[in-house]
Amino acid sequence: MKSSIIIISNPAAKSASKKKIQGAYHLLRSKGYAVDILFTKQRGEAENIAREAVNKRPFLVIAAGGDGTFNEVINGMVNSDIPMAILPMGTTNVLAKEIGVPENVEGAIEIAIKGTPHVVSLGKIIAGYQSSRITRYFVLMAGIGYDGESVYRINENLKKISGKGVYILSGIKTLIRFKPEALTCDINEKTYKVYSLIVGKAAKYGGNLKITPDAKLTEPTLYVCLFKGKRRFDILRYVAGILINRHIMFEDVEYLKTESIQIKGKAHIQLDGDYFGLSPASIEVEPNSLRLIY
Repeated sequence: MKSSIIIISNPAAKSASKKKIQGAYHLLRSKGYAVDILFTKQRGEAENIAREAVNKRPFLVIAAGGDGTFNEVINGMVNSDIPMAILPMGTTNVLAKEIGVPENVEGAIEIAIKGTPHVVSLGKIIAGYQSSRITRYFVLMAGIGYDGESVYRINENLKKISGKGVYILSGIKTLIRFKPEALTCDINEKTYKVYSLIVGKAAKYGGNLKITPDAKLTEPTLYVCLFKGKRRFDILRYVAGILINRHIMFEDVEYLKTESIQIKGKAHIQLDGDYFGLSPASIEVEPNSLRLIY
């Protein structure tokens, strides 16, 4: 028997996803690996399971799920020397698209066992006030303002039923009700007044869109898109610009490369597509903090 592999997955996944997990298990077993499947019981538990899995010193940890599950597992594996691979089973599978992992079991497992471990520099956010500071890591993006508000308004039960459609519905609802507060961002020794921003560690966003097109997982840098407009028309214009890859050319959009950001003011935050909390916040790079296979 070869080295051990641990798969971390959500047992509440739909039947098609359960078939994927079982398919991955039998495929790995047929190749001679010892395989353990560790199921989560509730949202947020994958982080602790991943931390415990690392202590068992497996050959590899495979996160099976969507970008939210991947984020949880990553937070449990930060600065570990154990490599992580993914089996995409989510709504948009942005990380899978970013690193070229197919959604079929055979292709994903082939990359998991034969791919190259890349050293990834994660994003690190510290949010809240002195008495209740929260630290978390992200691999794709942090969205503050309109983006965070949209994710905040998502109904998780509806998400399970309608998939990608729930993001569109929430975006429309947010557009109608959004009352943005001005945010102050300190970046590269300059101060900017904005109403929304996206901080990217990856190029892709929401599927195949690119809000921070120059961002790379392996680089110890952040790319930031600052949106200075607050009207509904401004938001619609930004969305249209993103769809045709022209948004960074707008006069009221700043596109910057940096290693850290200070955000003052109150706004909702999403990380890797899941709701996180409220600003103020500081964001920086955690260099060489994850071994990701692709």
